[in-house]
Amino acid sequence: MSKRVITRAKATPERVWLGEVSAVVLQQALADLNTAYRNFFASVTGKRKGRKVAPPRFRSRKDNRQTVRFTRNARFAVLGNGRLRLPKIGDLAVRWSRELPAEPSSVTIVKDATGRYYASFVVTTKRDESLPTAESEVGIDLGLTHFAVLSDGTKVAAPKFLRQAARRLARLQKSLSRKVKGSNNRKKAVVKVARAHAKVADTRRDWQHKLSTAIIRDNQAVYVEDLCVTGLGRTRLAKSVHDAGWAGFTGMLQYKADRYGRVFARIDRFAPTSQTCSECGRIDGPKPLSVRLWTCLCGATHDRDINAAKNVLAAGQADNSNDRGAQVRPASVLAPRREAVTHPDAARSTRSVERVSAL
Repeated sequence: MSKRVITRAKATPERVWLGEVSAVVLQQALADLNTAYRNFFASVTGKRKGRKVAPPRFRSRKDNRQTVRFTRNARFAVLGNGRLRLPKIGDLAVRWSRELPAEPSSVTIVKDATGRYYASFVVTTKRDESLPTAESEVGIDLGLTHFAVLSDGTKVAAPKFLRQAARRLARLQKSLSRKVKGSNNRKKAVVKVARAHAKVADTRRDWQHKLSTAIIRDNQAVYVEDLCVTGLGRTRLAKSVHDAGWAGFTGMLQYKADRYGRVFARIDRFAPTSQTCSECGRIDGPKPLSVRLWTCLCGATHDRDINAAKNVLAAGQADNSNDRGAQVRPASVLAPRREAVTHPDAARSTRSVERVSAL
């Protein structure tokens, strides 16, 4: 495919524009296509676990996000004056968010829907120093009224960034719908809508980073529920579920725990954390969401969310009590021949076995 769609295509009048960019960029596009097909076939044959992966398809023309990747073969360089040199593009002025800890192996230039450009580098670094050991462990129950309820009784209110910006987004979307398709005014309106959504996403991401960092810093182990966000996104609460951003938050907790030497684990999503009494362990049955306080037969009165967070903590500690996930069972080995299910005589039919026994 490289020879057909890159080398030979450059010689045709219809594809002569391929020579205006670095050949490494075109090779990386083929590498991404190869990865997409590998993931698709692995998903079809069952080698890839998780949700089914669809075959690759052409990108939509409405997708305003564009990326381009340069590897070391492209000979990009970070200059001493702080500029980034890219082949067939030139020297670019960069506003650096941090210094590169090592020599980058590749750089990806990203243009989002708002017209902003980002440079994402791949570098090899050493693991960050572990934080001082903390005595506390925490279980987290995620929700909509309260974004997170900790097992120590702390409740974090849900900011609802999308709900707060709904009026402005509706006004911009209405203005966009009135523009003539294909006009310059419509293109400007599309950018305005994209900027409004980007502001919501950036605000949510910044808030989640601060909260996740504080939780990881103060606790030695963090346990959360393995929520099925995809399924919840199909219910009548879909807008609130996506506004909460649970998946992004738990992802931050996971990689920050690994970076700073903390323990992170997810408990079974089917565990009845809201139905179980955290004092006696009795399962009191399902309750509607309107029930926020309930009393167990043992006499303990529970806040629904705090009780669920305590059960999340107990379930997480039970699953990780053996040296934080160390293997305690013997490894799998091949069974001896005398204990195997298939024996030499199993290949013969029942009639032949009866004939031998009769003789």
